[in-house]
Amino acid sequence: MAESSAPPLPASVAATQALLEAGGYVADRALATTVHLALTMGRPLLLEGEPGTGKTEIAKVLAAQLPRRLVRLQCHDGMDLSSAAYEWNHARQLMAIRLAESAGVSERQGLERGLYDRRFLEARPLLQAIEGSPALLLIDELDRADEPFEAFLLEILADFQLTVPELGTIRAETPPVVVITSNRTREVHDAIRRRCLYHWVDYPDAGRERAILARRAPEVPAALSAQVVAFAQGLRGDEFFKPPGVAETIDWARALTALDKRELEPATAEATLGVLLKYQDDIARLRGAELARRVEEAHEAGS
Repeated sequence: MAESSAPPLPASVAATQALLEAGGYVADRALATTVHLALTMGRPLLLEGEPGTGKTEIAKVLAAQLPRRLVRLQCHDGMDLSSAAYEWNHARQLMAIRLAESAGVSERQGLERGLYDRRFLEARPLLQAIEGSPALLLIDELDRADEPFEAFLLEILADFQLTVPELGTIRAETPPVVVITSNRTREVHDAIRRRCLYHWVDYPDAGRERAILARRAPEVPAALSAQVVAFAQGLRGDEFFKPPGVAETIDWARALTALDKRELEPATAEATLGVLLKYQDDIARLRGAELARRVEEAHEAGS
């Protein structure tokens, strides 16, 4: 597909910020600027930050709003080329050999040439992203993959192409938009960083989190929304094992609303803490008087 078939990109930082907001993502000016530059310059976007700060959501919103196919590569320990880029379908190759032999083809070189035909190649996310219609490639949680895997990405990120030794080099007619996320459980290699535009995605301040909640869960009463945000913001300032992310704030507000609550109450908050927090040690810290104190503080901050 020709590059001209790709939908036009937003023409300014303001347009990029509006595009993200239209998809339900409330971005500050700094993030919108970095996203706009990555799109305009054709550079991969590296987003780092704590889990739950909305890094993956940025990629999803961009894919939906541009619009482009979303191709997601979820990274994990032990990831290799066969799971990330391509793999030969050995079962189909073996079947082709048997069919060729039954048809009387016996020349070894002829058989081998036929085995490495494109129809036997199984495309994984990296190859899927550079073939076909314009795509957004999300390489999610790169820090979870082994460091040697990053070397596989360099050709994709530098030239938007992938070399298959048996076939040759496959180039993208329309380069994909590339978004890489990392929770920084380990450092991403400098060779990857040099090819990307970088942005640290922090937890939003209270005002922006209330705006996000209003966009994503408009059914939540305003007073409850303000109190839930104030409560979550207070937890992030302390040493919890896993502070709540924005997604957990939205889920908790929706859960309380589903229980017909219009304000935050200690008893209901304690009964629903498993929506907001995901570790028992964190939940145990908030039982009883400590929870009541924080609910009271949330009422004051949200008023």
